[in-house]
Amino acid sequence: MYRLPRRVLVAVLSLLMSTIVAAPVPAAPGEARLVNRSVVGHIEEWSVYSAAMRRNIPLTVLRPADTARPAPVLYLLNGAGGGEDGANWGARTDYVTFFADKHVNVVTPQVGAFSYYTDWQRRDPRLGLQKWETFLNKELPPILGRELKSSGEYGVAGISMSGTSVLNLAIAAPRRYRAVASYSGCARTSDPLGQEYIRQVIAERGRANMENMWGPLNGPGWVAHDPFVNAAKLRGTTIYLSSNSGLPGRDESIAGIATPEDAEVLADRIVLGGGIEAAMNLCTRQMASRLASLGIPTTVVIRPEGTHSWGYWQRELHASWPTVASALSRAPRAN
Repeated sequence: MYRLPRRVLVAVLSLLMSTIVAAPVPAAPGEARLVNRSVVGHIEEWSVYSAAMRRNIPLTVLRPADTARPAPVLYLLNGAGGGEDGANWGARTDYVTFFADKHVNVVTPQVGAFSYYTDWQRRDPRLGLQKWETFLNKELPPILGRELKSSGEYGVAGISMSGTSVLNLAIAAPRRYRAVASYSGCARTSDPLGQEYIRQVIAERGRANMENMWGPLNGPGWVAHDPFVNAAKLRGTTIYLSSNSGLPGRDESIAGIATPEDAEVLADRIVLGGGIEAAMNLCTRQMASRLASLGIPTTVVIRPEGTHSWGYWQRELHASWPTVASALSRAPRAN
């Protein structure tokens, strides 16, 4: 009978020992709860039932090396595709290795395409029931506190579409988040430029009805979810805003072109990605001016080059981390 070499058996046994499927925490019907938890090293894949959305939400959770010591939580949100299209932090960046030596729990939903990670007023025929503000601000924190033994301190960061979402999540729960980082996002939702960008995301790409999100355009729901209008509610939160100019930069080199397909991808990034980033640059400058007029300290980084693409967001995640980490490590705030 064939026998596996000892070194192979040891490797297989080690992998099995590092992979755990945890039973869910008992919960009454209708309550948000952990459904499944698989663990491989410091990377965990969770399924959490959201009572608000009436479905299971997949999450990727990066754990710190020292899980015996309470660590803060960073929500790191994907862009317009919600991570469902393969354009996510795990597939496009080095975030797993970057956070490997950081004392933080990084939580990333792997769904939420075209949702703006907000509570929609009505169920949409294409996107279904979207109640992300309720899930992230109310349903998920007790589960994270129980399962991760977290420190109770939260930060939130996001790109593009979720660069708007992170500001609104912090505004809706001002004492929940110590830090908010928006990369290439637009803080304007009740003016024509901001609404046109949202239309491109929700109506054009998502084929959904954007009025199902916050009601009639220019109505009170849009004003209530305009970070520019409600910027005063970010006072006391550490804020990091960044964008690029939209001009071609280090990731738009023709040296990498090997095929006609490569040339097409590069042209799309320069023309479409450059145009989108130029608009995000304007939004970021407007939000920075608004916060400055309110006397709210903000770290603002405007890069002289760069398009709306992942290489720049990976580097911005690295650049912003000292600011975010400093806020998360401060002593707990008094109630």
